[in-house]
Amino acid sequence: MTNPPHRFALLQRLLHWLMAACIFAMLFIGVGMVSTVTPKYLALVLIHKTLGLVLLALVLIRLALRLYYGAPPLPADLPKVMKLGARLSHQMLYALMIVMPLLGLGMLWAADYPIVLYGGVQIPALLPRSDGMHTLLWNAHVYLGFAFFALALLHLAAGLFHALIRRDGVFETIAPLPLLDRTTPAE
Repeated sequence: MTNPPHRFALLQRLLHWLMAACIFAMLFIGVGMVSTVTPKYLALVLIHKTLGLVLLALVLIRLALRLYYGAPPLPADLPKVMKLGARLSHQMLYALMIVMPLLGLGMLWAADYPIVLYGGVQIPALLPRSDGMHTLLWNAHVYLGFAFFALALLHLAAGLFHALIRRDGVFETIAPLPLLDRTTPAE
């Protein structure tokens, strides 16, 4: 690709916002799931497993779209440390979007829990039963979940920083709809 885009492609933007809503839902469902022993627990687990696998498929599509369409460049006047932070945080977000569902699957397989999704779709186990492996994967899933939540909040804060303080066009590259030009006074 010779000329980088000035804005993410429409499909990239739609997937970004759809996945953002689903990821925040997943984080809260996960917390609710482990803090209840009521019958809601089973429904939350089913939603969490199904949505996790849907998100895994969507992130792979997003990665393919990112490779195909590319990404708009960051502003030239953005400090190098902020550019580095943006690059690293995006890489970490993509890594967590892939690793979290895989950890969840592995954790369930190691506990010998059947993975049944909405519609009765069952995923066969790819790991043997192992209490030690289950504990390790469960801990990784939980603690990386907290890290994921913190990173998602940092990403949100950075987006708001670019939209409201720097007003440098970075947020507009991923905004679902074009924003009004804030540089001219309202009449």
